[in-house]
Amino acid sequence: MAIIRWAPFREVVALQNRANSLFRDFAEGEGTLIAASFVPPVDLYEDTQKIVLKLELPGIEEKDLDVRVENNTLTVKGEREFDKEEKEENFRRIEHRYGSFYRAFTLPSTVDTEHVQANYNAGVLKVELKKKTEAQPKQIKVNVAA
Repeated sequence: MAIIRWAPFREVVALQNRANSLFRDFAEGEGTLIAASFVPPVDLYEDTQKIVLKLELPGIEEKDLDVRVENNTLTVKGEREFDKEEKEENFRRIEHRYGSFYRAFTLPSTVDTEHVQANYNAGVLKVELKKKTEAQPKQIKVNVAA
């Protein structure tokens, strides 16, 4: 697993960005709790060949996703819209989050940013980041002298 530099105010900045987004949505006339942003959960794992991220994004269409790699940062943006037709119904409870989301991941220098693949299937976005060949472990055969 790659070592990530600890930034003590990262969570504070993320909270501030979410609050700013909520107030911006309210000012633009979307001012309900339904329009609040959400953060999709992410599973991240690494092996000798690649780093893989899996984001759970049920109810989001592929055309509403934006996946980019710029300056060693992977960003995933998207939006899950509340169905306007269902808004007229008399809901008693809404537990799903709607609105836009933004996730950013700093990539280690071992990632080959030219070979990134993203697949979207059954509400799960899978992003595979191949490692550079020089970053992959190599087995060296040891000759034993007799």
